[in-house]
Amino acid sequence: MSSADRARPTSADLPAAAHLRPSRADLAAAADRTIPDVLTPGLAVLFVGINPGLWSAATGRHFARPGNRFWPALHTGGFTPRLLHPSEQDELPALGLGITNMAARASARADELNAEELLDGAAILADKVTRYRPRWVAVVGVTAYRIGFGRPKATFGPQPESLAGARLWVLPNPSGLNAHFTPVTLGAAFAELRVATGLPDRRQA
Repeated sequence: MSSADRARPTSADLPAAAHLRPSRADLAAAADRTIPDVLTPGLAVLFVGINPGLWSAATGRHFARPGNRFWPALHTGGFTPRLLHPSEQDELPALGLGITNMAARASARADELNAEELLDGAAILADKVTRYRPRWVAVVGVTAYRIGFGRPKATFGPQPESLAGARLWVLPNPSGLNAHFTPVTLGAAFAELRVATGLPDRRQA
């Protein structure tokens, strides 16, 4: 870990008020902050975001910005028995699910990251997978996957390579800015992954 990483604030440094709806000042201050992974050994699926947005960094919650469709897609895809709020992210490991990011630092937009950050992030991700041994790794964003893993022709769905023994899958970016996927088609993409993993449709539990 570099001295810059050690100096970088995390969500643990935030006052309690920052875990409510963040103000403009909170969001501005969240740039370059990191947030903890939701990660335990032996998960069924580790979801990998591109990097935290400012809303996530300000609240310490993954995919927290209103309008992000990760949590609805997770439920529509059958991974969760009900729609979870980002504040309930710590319930995921009991369902065999976790979240990390390709790049740790928060930014207003994912396209603010450079290729080096994504390449470094892929190497760090491989180390995490080696340590925690999830069965599947689902990267949420095909462009980040192509750059980070040097696979310029990669498409959505299962990937031919593995990562430290885990199966790889690429999902669409659930950001509200991704107009190529509707809530329905995004949920269907998540459901396809769930079926491939062998996990039950928890909406029917």
